[in-house]
Amino acid sequence: MAVLGIGTMGMTVARRLRAAGVSITAWNRTRLKAAPLTSLDVHVVSQPAEAVARADIIFLLLTDGAAVEEVLFHQGAINGLRPGSLVVDMSSISPRQAKDHAARLNALGVHHLDAPLSGGAAGAEQGTLAIMVGGKPADFARARPLFDLLGRATHVGNHGAGQLAKLANQMIVGITIGAVAEALLLCQRGGADMSRVKEAITGGFADSRILQVHGQRMIDRDFTRHGAVALQLNDLRNALSTSREIGFEAPITQLLEQLFAQTADHGLAELDHSALFVELASRNGMT
Repeated sequence: MAVLGIGTMGMTVARRLRAAGVSITAWNRTRLKAAPLTSLDVHVVSQPAEAVARADIIFLLLTDGAAVEEVLFHQGAINGLRPGSLVVDMSSISPRQAKDHAARLNALGVHHLDAPLSGGAAGAEQGTLAIMVGGKPADFARARPLFDLLGRATHVGNHGAGQLAKLANQMIVGITIGAVAEALLLCQRGGADMSRVKEAITGGFADSRILQVHGQRMIDRDFTRHGAVALQLNDLRNALSTSREIGFEAPITQLLEQLFAQTADHGLAELDHSALFVELASRNGMT
């Protein structure tokens, strides 16, 4: 198989697959970043077409839709893909782009799945990723053994459906970060201890991973980047763009998009997305 895009996620995915005995050819725009994989007997190449030339299954882990478009159709990968091969796009792109890429690849006899991930590098390392997959059931079954090495994969519908599920994931994350931040700040303003409030809520109906992970970051005032404000904002904007395309009104997502945009405008774009807490604290004179 081939892995295109050896950033943080691509590196971790490639390492886990290789540890399971999967033979891998890897490509990255900056070849030096993929160099550590050579110690694991991964073949690192200089061109996308070279990476995919002998691969039956190709995983893409690229920055965004524009990067996927560039690598697949403008940097030569399309010239190396063999009819019958399967492109599994694990990047987070718009559903519209996923459908378009699938149609163009299918016209050449190449199969396609959109399979974005949730769980981060830690999830990839531990094999606990949530993988949301759109495409044909037969192609999902074909990729399933590789998915199972990385986490839990769910087929959610036809091409583009995996990206819709990822947008849903990111909408829930962004909206819930806002709810947790606002609730904890309300408690602090009213005289309660935020840490004890979090403890009191734990195990109740409002408990969540967002409360436990991001809520603790807010309490600790530790906004070291894990998932950046800028990336969360991009996800919410993709969700709103998709909503407009299909005639769906998403007022809650729109409100959170505005709040994250203001957070970014105030110099916090590269902090963790839990830094929405800082923006809400500032609005209330609680900095």
